[in-house]
Amino acid sequence: MSVASLPFTDFLNVVRDAPLVSIDLLIENQNGEALLGLRNNSPAAGYWFVPGGRVLKNETLDAAFERLTLAELGVRLVRSKAGVAGVYEHFYTDNAGQRPGFGTHYVVLAYHIQHSRLKPLLQLPQGEQHSRWRWQASAQAAIDPSVHPHSQAYFRAEPTAQQPSPQEPML
Repeated sequence: MSVASLPFTDFLNVVRDAPLVSIDLLIENQNGEALLGLRNNSPAAGYWFVPGGRVLKNETLDAAFERLTLAELGVRLVRSKAGVAGVYEHFYTDNAGQRPGFGTHYVVLAYHIQHSRLKPLLQLPQGEQHSRWRWQASAQAAIDPSVHPHSQAYFRAEPTAQQPSPQEPML
């Protein structure tokens, strides 16, 4: 099966009627700082956000991970080398088409990557998704109002409602 990308109008119908599956990349450098990009597009336009993107129809998680790391970071990374940070739900009141009447719902698979091979910030891909990049201490990102609340949640010490604490039994 081939990976399919929908025409934008069809994609907006899916956004209106169903949740999307995405991968977020929690990239940490050797100083314990998190990589954040300034979002160009809705939802979350104008906020600093972790890199990532949606999984396409007929795309395996491994293939999506490699595609997204190459597109977002300029280097192809494999999912098996990343740590699972949790599963989250992101609800937005707006959508990529700025259409009134519906928001966006993501089911997010978050992965933690400690990586020193990343290109310097000035060489990271810019344009369609992010206009700038920065490294920020995780503790600061958790409370910085310029960081989107969904990204802030990744850097909080306490577990979120969508992510059970390690002490809770998984049934």
